[in-house]
Amino acid sequence: MSRARAVPLVLLVWAAIFLPRLGSLEIKSEEGRRILPAVTMLETGNYIVPQVGSEPYFRKPPLVNWLVAGSFKIFGVRNEWTARLPSVLCVLAVALAFIGVARRSLGPNGSLVAALMWLTNFGLLEKGRMIEIEALYVSLTALACIFWLSWWKEPGRRWLVWTVPGIFLGLGLLAKGPLNLLFFYAVVIAVLWQARELKRLWSGPHFVGLILILGIFVAWAIPCLEMVQAGHVASVWSRQFSGRVSGEDFKFGDWVQNIPRGLIYLLPWTILLPFARFALLEDEAERKFCRALSLGMAVPFVIVNLLPGALPRYTMPLLAPAIWLLAIFIRSHALLWPRALRKAITWTIIVITSAMLIYSLAIIPVLQGREKIRPIAAQLAAAIPPNESLYAVDPDYQPFLFYLQRPIVYLSQVTDLPREARYLLVQPADEKAAEESALWAPQRAEPILRIKDYRGRRVILLRVQDNSPRSD
Repeated sequence: MSRARAVPLVLLVWAAIFLPRLGSLEIKSEEGRRILPAVTMLETGNYIVPQVGSEPYFRKPPLVNWLVAGSFKIFGVRNEWTARLPSVLCVLAVALAFIGVARRSLGPNGSLVAALMWLTNFGLLEKGRMIEIEALYVSLTALACIFWLSWWKEPGRRWLVWTVPGIFLGLGLLAKGPLNLLFFYAVVIAVLWQARELKRLWSGPHFVGLILILGIFVAWAIPCLEMVQAGHVASVWSRQFSGRVSGEDFKFGDWVQNIPRGLIYLLPWTILLPFARFALLEDEAERKFCRALSLGMAVPFVIVNLLPGALPRYTMPLLAPAIWLLAIFIRSHALLWPRALRKAITWTIIVITSAMLIYSLAIIPVLQGREKIRPIAAQLAAAIPPNESLYAVDPDYQPFLFYLQRPIVYLSQVTDLPREARYLLVQPADEKAAEESALWAPQRAEPILRIKDYRGRRVILLRVQDNSPRSD
């Protein structure tokens, strides 16, 4: 298929899967941790230190928050659709890179199949329609792999082959952290090792690529450390890493399922792997390359999934090289399967696309009737006059705050409240302090609404009102 026909086909499949009713469901899972810091950034102008509630949030770097804030700014609207749009655009960027950049390496049919597999694997069907880190992080790592695998054998690309992936890997550090480097370099080292060209790792272009990777991250990290307590940030990052290695919340039943669950993310295309035959590949060089690519994926996949604190989604950055490998087998007719399955790939893509359309148009409206977050925001909005600000005292992570279309002032403790505050949102531990505060004497704060969310967490809305005795 020509590129002129491949691009519209990929755009059609992408649009059918990822765009319908993208903003219909309320935010869920960890989406609020990506959205609320973006809202705060726009309101305060502080884009360096992400913030959830009244506290800085350093468990993840801020790239996803920046993208959400940018989407809100560009469209002038803060809703689920504009929040999730960066994720679906990242997924599309990788699909276009497969049919564009990878076309010379995979061929017209191989590159098209790779793009369609990318759009229809279970991992991205789950994560790609959410503003979660995985869609962004996995896509950035995929772009780095696609550019490197496309250019590593071309002499005229000796600088681009390291610098362009370096930009995407550096952005990946700003999305989630350094684990993407393990997956990328495992593939790179395996491929260069089989080609007996490991010396390329000691070249000037590669060192420039490393400088780009670290420079992109440091450009944010240094100003951030200067604005907050460096020791606190380092402690959070250290706990994040050590928790994954030591397995603080280790559960054997979950851990033993890591590898099979990791393979599920590539479904339905994982089913093709048993039919692949290295012996059917075109020539010896390609067989060696594919074996090296397989090794470069298998080793980090097993190592990461065997870590006590690992989750199967941590290995999702390997989706792109796995799809690249399958595309080679398909292009080279190196799948040994029954004749009845020859059109399985085409029909699988049709079925998945149709199923996602049915999900969007028929199932999402049903799920909207089971919302748990927007109703809480509606209760608060009804209790607070439209022209009043809400003062949230150490609210922790409360996703329903995204839906309150009013100024929200975050404070760390009750003593930080200003005298003009009239509506206060506190956790149970701060309720007594707010009620007994003499800040508004002779007025006082009294609870007017108690809320228990879907996680079992409670918050109390208080209103400052005059309780002094009236004279006749």
